Amino acid sequence: KAREQREALLDKYNEQQNALLKNFEKKARAEKFALVQIQMGPYTKPDVLPIFDDKPVTFEGLAELVKAGKLTEKDVERLQKKYTELSKELAKIFKDNQKLQREKKAKLIELDREIIKPTIEENIGEIKSQFDHEKVTEYLDAVLEGILDHLDIFRMQPEEEGPASNLKRVKGRPDRTVLQEYRVNVLVDNSDKDRAPVIFENSPTFSKLFGTVERVMDGRGQWRTDFTRIRAGSFLMANGGYLVLNALDVLLEPGVYTTLKRVLKNRAAEITTFDPYMMFSITALKPEPIDVNVKVIMIGDPHLYQLLYLADDDFRKIFRIKAEFDSVMTNDAVNLLKYAEFIKMICDDQKLLPFDHSAVAEVAEYGVRVAGRQNKLSTRFSRISDLLREANFYAAEENAGMVKAKHVDKALQESIQRRNLAEEKIQELIKEGTILIDTEGARVGQVNGLSVLSLGDYIFGQPSRITAQVALGRNGITNIEREVELSGPSHDKGVLILSGYLQSKFAQDKPLSINASICFEQSYSGVEGDSASSTEIYALLSRLADLPIRQDLAVTGSVNQNGEIQPIGGVNEKIEGFYQVCKARGLTGTQGVLIPRQNVADLMLKNEVVNAVKEGKFAVYPVDRVEDGIELLTGLPAGQRDAGGKYPARSVYGKVDAKLRQYAEQLRMYMGYRE
Repeated sequence: KAREQREALLDKYNEQQNALLKNFEKKARAEKFALVQIQMGPYTKPDVLPIFDDKPVTFEGLAELVKAGKLTEKDVERLQKKYTELSKELAKIFKDNQKLQREKKAKLIELDREIIKPTIEENIGEIKSQFDHEKVTEYLDAVLEGILDHLDIFRMQPEEEGPASNLKRVKGRPDRTVLQEYRVNVLVDNSDKDRAPVIFENSPTFSKLFGTVERVMDGRGQWRTDFTRIRAGSFLMANGGYLVLNALDVLLEPGVYTTLKRVLKNRAAEITTFDPYMMFSITALKPEPIDVNVKVIMIGDPHLYQLLYLADDDFRKIFRIKAEFDSVMTNDAVNLLKYAEFIKMICDDQKLLPFDHSAVAEVAEYGVRVAGRQNKLSTRFSRISDLLREANFYAAEENAGMVKAKHVDKALQESIQRRNLAEEKIQELIKEGTILIDTEGARVGQVNGLSVLSLGDYIFGQPSRITAQVALGRNGITNIEREVELSGPSHDKGVLILSGYLQSKFAQDKPLSINASICFEQSYSGVEGDSASSTEIYALLSRLADLPIRQDLAVTGSVNQNGEIQPIGGVNEKIEGFYQVCKARGLTGTQGVLIPRQNVADLMLKNEVVNAVKEGKFAVYPVDRVEDGIELLTGLPAGQRDAGGKYPARSVYGKVDAKLRQYAEQLRMYMGYRE
């Protein structure tokens, strides 16, 4: 029926057009003119020519006939006048034909729309029923009108290759480039997900996070784009769910942090072209904003959080929930089981050899050591994972079926070997005597202190010689490191605490009349922390009492004004550092380290040190007070005041008190003599 309607319409207009031409042609023949087609370049044009001897003749030909005497000038003028009349009439007929052609085309288009529209409406209606959304309905209505207005591009095309476009059309199908505007650019497809999306963006550049409008260069060297090149970013992919970002990465990327805040405040994302390295980064496309509901989780260290919180008011308003994650967890049966489960998970995910019970125990022990306390386990699982992979390598190298404790231990030793060059160099200097450290005998006013050096990825302990000198005077205790600006505030505080301790012990019945100096010998890079304050007080007491200090013992621990020894950090590294020096010099069985008693719970020493302690070759002495330490270092009792407030003469404090009293008397006499 549709074909019949189309053919009837075509026949109707073709008949009208043919009738106009036939009537004109009949009239022209009656006037001795013929309707002809004249070639004008690649085109033809209808025209009329006079007939002579039953043949159409041009006016140039008529001029020749006049010369030949076959026509007169009057005949030519008459024909010229008639030609003008017929040409005007032909032009009018040509316009009428064009009008009929336009009417025919419009009627055909209208007929095609009437025929095709129900079919298209039916198909589009099915899509509308699946997506009950106002903007989708508006878009599909526009698609319907667009198709009906451009039905020609959907007609069957013959197979041909166009040299201009250099694109081959598929037989029976419209050119795909022609249908570009009817394509759908799906930005995000979460139809296969049964829960809210969780997106981890490890590289939060502007385009990856917020999307972009891509551009391509055509054959003429011009940049072009279209709506199919609009690309969504991680923010839209996480719409309705969660987006996890690294805070430092966000801050380092140009334009990302300010745009992130704007999107979160407005709850709308705009896809734009952003290229800070191009002079011009404009685009003719401006997609409308998209409503978003995304929970953004930024991960960073506490220092960065505090910096943003104090410096940016928007940060406080947008990121209102703060969650801190501890780097340690309780060392109990439940968490040890979870440690084992974590090891099993890594082995399964990364195709590692299974770990036997001894290897699991060794990994857990390493976790305790990293945590720094016996009752804690480290949650720095990246370090644990590195250890698992390296232990697996050494097990595979031996063709072992399982990873055992020896493989874990080898992985730890090899890891240390790759990073401990600085430690080896310092140990070498100590062994050669370049750095002066005594591990035998006794010296007055000289104590082996323990410090920790951090290289970022490696921490190790180093013994340092601390000395003290005293003289008559009123200046009190001078911290040489502070005077040359090589000490930090914590170390300065520790030295000042010594004055308070000495005053509480020895300046209740006399003035503290001394000039004392304390120094870290051969230290040129600065000192920080108060863990050497107990060491300094031992050196000072030794110098005042003129009692030698054992050099086979090293000391660590801070002290308060009451003489109580307080816990410090890095106790394992400090003990192991002094042990290595003693081992290089030769273990005598009397060597050891004094540590605060509270740090006993932190001890996770290497097996070598533990075995040396078990065999009596090395010792670790926990102390509670200064009195405990000075007794171990000098071999004399510290001394306690009697009812009269005096210390025993043969005690350490008795000798110190006597020296200070002597200084006070000498200073009084000296000042009286001067007056």
